[in-house]
Amino acid sequence: MDWTELQISVPVTTVDAAGSIAHMVVPYGIYIEDYSHLEEEAREIAHIDLIDEELLQKDRSKGVIHIYISPQERPSEAVQFLRERLESAQIPHEITVNACKNEDWENNWKQYFKPIPIGERLLIRPTWEDEYEAGERCVLHLEPGLAFGTGSHATTRLCLEALEGCVTPQSSVLDVGCGSGILSIASLLLGAERAVGVDIDKYAVKTAVENGETNGFGGEKLQFFHGNLTDCVTGQFDVIAANIVADVILLLVPQVTQFLAPNGVFLTSGIIEQRVGEIITALEINGLRVTNSRESEGWYCLESRRTP
Repeated sequence: MDWTELQISVPVTTVDAAGSIAHMVVPYGIYIEDYSHLEEEAREIAHIDLIDEELLQKDRSKGVIHIYISPQERPSEAVQFLRERLESAQIPHEITVNACKNEDWENNWKQYFKPIPIGERLLIRPTWEDEYEAGERCVLHLEPGLAFGTGSHATTRLCLEALEGCVTPQSSVLDVGCGSGILSIASLLLGAERAVGVDIDKYAVKTAVENGETNGFGGEKLQFFHGNLTDCVTGQFDVIAANIVADVILLLVPQVTQFLAPNGVFLTSGIIEQRVGEIITALEINGLRVTNSRESEGWYCLESRRTP
């Protein structure tokens, strides 16, 4: 089956905002080329100083967002949607449409995903990478499959760092829009008692279950459900995490309070700077007060608790 690859070229200063728009088209099959901080990232993440000459010649002024769309998802409509949203956001862009085989898009992006240290205690390791140095960090073995969530994007990284400060050995964790299952599994590696993930994408849930098994978790300790939050989940949780986008978070906030334990923490990530005030207002209207805020590369993760 031939898929459609969309390449969206935008100024590097707008790549995160454009990436957020791209995630509205599909919840999977997306990666971003951004070489604006190539040297710093090579030293900090890959721990190398020698960089391939071909990479050094990449255009640092632009980022390229790659999206892969199946024929059933009507690629032409996706292109029109992207153009309208990017123009509305006043983001200069150029969209290129290419055909590609299923196996091509599933594997091409893997070259960009390497072992990533997160916070003080975690290392995210792609299952195809055998060379990594974890030290005393907990290793989360991850195969993203068709699902969103590798730890390389600032939104996921911020949420993982926030979890590190919130999770205790008694914690129960709910991961809304679980994607690859990375937040649920990470919470267990950080010491949580149990974790539950839910996602409307059945492929994401399948991937999350497999990742849980790869890391030695399953049964009552780690559960994933396919469907809407209120249809799949019962009970209350000490920590609820939602690494999605602002529009979905706004819809989620009124629902999530019924699942939050009295002293619980609600972590929301995937929020661009322009939407932070809107999200804070929605949280406050629903009895939640922001107690901490983290920012990276123009993305925000908000930590909120019930108002006394």
